[in-house]
Formats: sequence, structure tokens, C-alpha cells
Amino acid sequence: MSTPADREIDAVVIGAGQAGLSSAYFLRRFGIPFIVLDAEDGPGGAWRHRSPTLTMAKIHNIFDLPGIPQPPQMDPSRPVSQVVPAYYAAYERRTELPVIRPVKVRSVSRDVGGRLVVDTSAGPWVARAVVNATGTWTRPYWPYYPGAASFGGRQLHYADYRGPEEFAGLRVVVVGGGASAMHVLSEIAGVAAATRWVTRRPPVFKEGDFGDEERRAAVARVEARVRAGLPPQSVVGATGLGYTTVVREAMAKGALDRLPMFSRIVPGGVAWDDGLKEPADVIVWATGFRSAIDHLAPLKLREPGGGIRMDGTLAVAEPRLQLVGYGPSASTIGANRAGRTAAQNVRRILAASRPVASRTTASHPVASHATASHPVASHATASAPVASHATAAHNTAAHDSSAPNAAVHGAVSNAASPDAVSNAPVAHAADALHAVSNASFEQA
Repeated sequence: MSTPADREIDAVVIGAGQAGLSSAYFLRRFGIPFIVLDAEDGPGGAWRHRSPTLTMAKIHNIFDLPGIPQPPQMDPSRPVSQVVPAYYAAYERRTELPVIRPVKVRSVSRDVGGRLVVDTSAGPWVARAVVNATGTWTRPYWPYYPGAASFGGRQLHYADYRGPEEFAGLRVVVVGGGASAMHVLSEIAGVAAATRWVTRRPPVFKEGDFGDEERRAAVARVEARVRAGLPPQSVVGATGLGYTTVVREAMAKGALDRLPMFSRIVPGGVAWDDGLKEPADVIVWATGFRSAIDHLAPLKLREPGGGIRMDGTLAVAEPRLQLVGYGPSASTIGANRAGRTAAQNVRRILAASRPVASRTTASHPVASHATASHPVASHATASAPVASHATAAHNTAAHDSSAPNAAVHGAVSNAASPDAVSNAPVAHAADALHAVSNASFEQA
């Protein structure tokens, strides 16, 4: 395809949550020109949309972004939907990552020149590599049960939960065995007229905090699935539930008297095959999320097992594509490590595919329209949102096993490249598009 030079770049990062910002940080360190496309109106990724009742005291932890730690003392009473976006915004400002927002990515496809075309609401970009960090928040998983359409009350997913007040005096069934269900139960018990907790599997509670070794083991279990081309399991599902603040609150209120999953929904509530019925005015589906990757459907990545076969962060069917925030890096446990790995893979791919003469240069030409107040490095960088507005693909068509893909995959596995780090300044987000235009380039 013929693309204007101002729309060609070495790498595009899609999404500006933890995984995207981490990837952007390391792409800059490795001296790779890139941009970050974020579908959100502002920094913070999925954290922007969390319930205002989810405070810092109620979450497991927030992991530091690479290079700049979070403030040492955060008010535990403040909502995470305020604290985390503020931290990410400060991070973007201090690192001057060129995030362009709001930009919705519609599709990623191959062109005949061996590059990837990123079609967006702001027009197309052509890249030699793409780092996808779109997370899961925009694709809530809502399982179907017989009779759902007949229910006379309200059904909502945890993504739409905003606090307990709206459930006052109502009978509520909460579905799900993860942290989201614990959050809801801990708040609505005592406010709702009655609560009932149901899960597909008996919950597993674990004493003590999860140490680094246990976290790594959980990530490894999820990673094994995606290496086999299977749909990823939640990292939280692999670790079990700790006795967190919300778990202890729910226990203290007597809200964790769990029942197995109902078999059907009836007009006045839910029912089991043994004849048991539970009246309900509301059903809250705290049943997790799926990877928001519908925009990658043109690449035909899915395996017969339903997942995308991965080698680390590299999509085996399309090695010019890195997936962070997918599988083991969908949790904060693995996102920073995945960002570094993705950037390393991109560096190797670019080094292997660039003409020998150009590999000897330390940098690309600096954008000609850099301003004094917003200097633009030749290696413009970017960050990306965990929750973009794209959603996950369901197609299982066979992937394209073209020769260029095989060559690139070999480059990632075998090519050696220098570890040169560029410390040049980069554009503020507001100047990112201008700079690019002028540079050379949970379980239920």
C-alpha cells in the first residue's frame, strides 16, 4: 500500500495502561521510534473506570511503573480511579512519552511490504512492529444461562458496579469467585435486603500475602497455557484468594456462605436442578473479562484450541506483533517484565530487518519541527492503555505462515543486537502527532 511518510514508523504501541507504558519506556531506552495510541480520553487505562468505592485500602497492590516509583504515601481512603490515573498522568509527563489520545484502533493487518497497518479513528499508521497492550476491561465476560431473558429484575456486570447504595433493600445474587465478587459482597452485605454468593467452583482461600515465588509460579502456569495456544487463565484464578481487606469485610458480614452455580434463571430469581430456588431482584455478574483484541482479527492468530500461541510476548503466527497485557501479563504481576521483553523483541526484529548500513547509526534524524519547550528525540516514544475500546476476536481461522513471518521469528530467536540506550528527550503527548509527522523514521 502507498502510505504518506508521516504515517510510517518503526513501532506502534496500542494502549496506555501499565503494560503499554512499560513497553513504551523500554522502547525509548532501546532507541526505537514509536508512538502510543490510547483510546481513553486521559491517562489511567482501565483504572479510570473502577468503582468510586474501590479505595486504595481495598486493592492488592499497585506495581511501580519502570523508572519512576509511585508516591511513597498514598491516602488509603482515596478511590483507585483517582489515584492511579494521577500516577500514570505524572509518569507520562515526566517521561514525556508521546501518547496520542483519544485514538481507537479499528484493525491491525498485514501489507504486501511486510509491515503492519494500524487502522484507527485518526487514520492509518504503518509500522514494522506493533505492541498490543489493550488489556481486558472493555470486554467483560457475561456467561449465558437458560432463562436469562425472562428475569424480571436487573442484571449488571462488575464493570458497571458503582457502589452499594443502589442495592439498598434489594435481594442480590453475586456470581463469581474472584476479587471482584469479594469487593461487591463486602459492600452490599448489610445494605441489600439479602445477598447470595454463587460460584462454579469452590473458592480457595490462602493465608498470608503472595510472595514473589508464588506470584512467579502463578504467572508460569498461565504462560504454559498460551504457549500451547490455549485461552489464558486468569492469574488471580491461578493464585486463589488471599485474606484481603475486602475478603475479611465480607466474612465479617456473613456474606461468604457460598452456593454452587445455579442451573437456570427464572423470572423471580435463580434455580438449581435439585429444586432449590433463590429469589432475587438483582444479579451481579463478577465473572471477569476476556482479552480485548478484536482489532487483531485480520491477522488470524487464533489456534484450534481457541487461544493465541505465544512465545513470551511474541505472537507465533505474527512475530512482528507483541502481546502484553495478554495471558500472564494481563495482571500487574507480569506487566512490567512483559513490557521489557516486548521491547527487546521489537529491537531484534528491527535490527534484523534493517539494511546493514543503517544498523551502524546510533539514531534516526531528529524531527525538523521540534520546539524549544517540547524537544523531540529521534527515538520518539510512547505509552499505551490497558483498556482500549477494541474487543477480543473469536475467529479460529488458520494463521498466515508466510516466509517473511518465518524470517522475522528467526530473527527474534537468534539475532544479536547492541544494547545502546538513547537518553534523548521526547515529545509531550500533545506534540506527539506533530513530531511523528516530521520525523524520518476472573473466574466464576
